[in-house]
Amino acid sequence: MKKVALHNLGCKVNAYETEAMQEILEQNGYEIVPFEEKADAYIVNTCSVTNMADKKSRQMLHRAKKMNPEAVVIAAGCYVQSAGEELLKDTSVDILIGNNEKVNLPSILENWEKEHNPLHVHDLTREHTYEELTLSHTAGHTRAFMKIQDGCNQFCTYCIIPYTRGRVRSRRLSDIVAEAGRLAENGYQEVVLTGIHLDSYGTDLEEHENLLTVIQEIAKIDGIKRIRLGSLEPRIMTEEFVAGLAAEEKLCPHFHLSLQSGCDATLKRMNRRYSAEEFRQCCERLRRHFDDPALTTDVIVGFPGETEEEFTATVEFLKDICFYETHVFKYSRRKGTKADRMPDQIPEQIKNQRSDVLLALTEKNSGEYRKKLLGRTVKVLLEEESTIGGTTYLAGHTREYVKVAVAPETAAAGEIIDVKVTGLLKDMVLGE
Repeated sequence: MKKVALHNLGCKVNAYETEAMQEILEQNGYEIVPFEEKADAYIVNTCSVTNMADKKSRQMLHRAKKMNPEAVVIAAGCYVQSAGEELLKDTSVDILIGNNEKVNLPSILENWEKEHNPLHVHDLTREHTYEELTLSHTAGHTRAFMKIQDGCNQFCTYCIIPYTRGRVRSRRLSDIVAEAGRLAENGYQEVVLTGIHLDSYGTDLEEHENLLTVIQEIAKIDGIKRIRLGSLEPRIMTEEFVAGLAAEEKLCPHFHLSLQSGCDATLKRMNRRYSAEEFRQCCERLRRHFDDPALTTDVIVGFPGETEEEFTATVEFLKDICFYETHVFKYSRRKGTKADRMPDQIPEQIKNQRSDVLLALTEKNSGEYRKKLLGRTVKVLLEEESTIGGTTYLAGHTREYVKVAVAPETAAAGEIIDVKVTGLLKDMVLGE
């Protein structure tokens, strides 16, 4: 039996695909070993969202070849799609696998032994078929991520993803429901729906299914207690859609809406296709239909041309909406995107200063949201032990994705229990 080691870089979609590749290999008789151990083959599922991600991908590929110069080193995923020609010249890499070829991994490895064919990448701009990777279990023991969509048609000016992932491709609803059923049978009570552009699910299907349809069908499965959504665009949050979400009791009231900027001029340069006011209305809609939902977001600081006035508009917008959490990213130039060629690139020092302002604001807002839970009883899906200040707790998350710590003897990981919130810790709450 050949030993194979896998390493994942990047997003939740990549993580799902890495676990799916591992499951395919196991089913085909391969032994999976930790990446740090000597293996016959190393697979790096690469990321290319930033130039730094490219660099990390190269480093992991070179590290694999150094660990065992005789091993077959496989580069898979987004960096392969964006820099295939460059990787063909890299002596540390033996096989290149594109984003719609991962399901063929066992046959690719077999063919390598016969023909030494290094290249398995094709033009995703012409690809309209969803690559059906599946999972029956995941590395996490309580929550399972499910990929239901691939590709993006948005072409934000800072983003390389439409070029590395191709156009929108949706997974068949029957395959999604079947996988959710298998996960439920294996004890997973919560599923997280994820994709490259989750909002676009169904736009390429003749059946006219959409994200709400997926949620409604998964909600019918016995054993699934929670359905959580990955990152969404604000434009999907129409009155009809939000009302449909609110009707599903299993849906977690935690919504991650990608903002990127609270200034209309910056949003226009980013090609985000909505205004700050439209975003505000989406948040108000969610708060009307749900009881104090957790709204989280992403913001990019230092986008080309962002003036002090534009940044101030973003700060004021964030104060007004008062997100539970804001993930702050300093703009990183990405070769191959329109933003990389824009004038008025912002110095790193200013990006750092603006990032610090927003990080302080999100810490304040996050703390205030958690304070509102004091004295309340919440349902918590217990997940794993966590040591804080020398004390061991059993930690889990509420439906709103607030982290809660309880005494380890309270219950077992994988259980959903009622917890009364009794105190505050740095980034979580304490309960009993």
